[in-house]
Amino acid sequence: MIAIEFPLHSFKIKKQKDREVIWDDCRKQWVVLSPEEWVRQNILQYLVKVKNIPASLIAVEKEIWLGEMKKRFDIVVYKNAVPWMIVECKEMGIELTEAVVRQVLNYNTVLSVKYVVVTNGKSTFALALNDRQFDWIEELPSYE
Repeated sequence: MIAIEFPLHSFKIKKQKDREVIWDDCRKQWVVLSPEEWVRQNILQYLVKVKNIPASLIAVEKEIWLGEMKKRFDIVVYKNAVPWMIVECKEMGIELTEAVVRQVLNYNTVLSVKYVVVTNGKSTFALALNDRQFDWIEELPSYE
């Protein structure tokens, strides 16, 4: 497991039509503040502020096709114009099981990233792809 200390950030949150929304700095829009979105926003701030990943190189909640099924990934980081890291976010109450890891590995059949990350905000695990084999890693890679 990787220990992540989320950076302090003054999130913009407001009430809109009987629900809370949060400003997403990457998507440049207000989004519904669900428990999973809270985890997503915190990991995004970690990637930008701690790992120094330019926000302009992060895609959030985009659709991909897995065969004939349309899926949506949480976060993909690009490096040299190709997908470099995928992050799957779950709400804090969801256990990070083998099924969660398999879900994001399925996305990787389309994306072919070097790093796969799963987090629920409390626990974070990551894999590095080396010669078509994944190895657990102890720390998220630096972007430089």
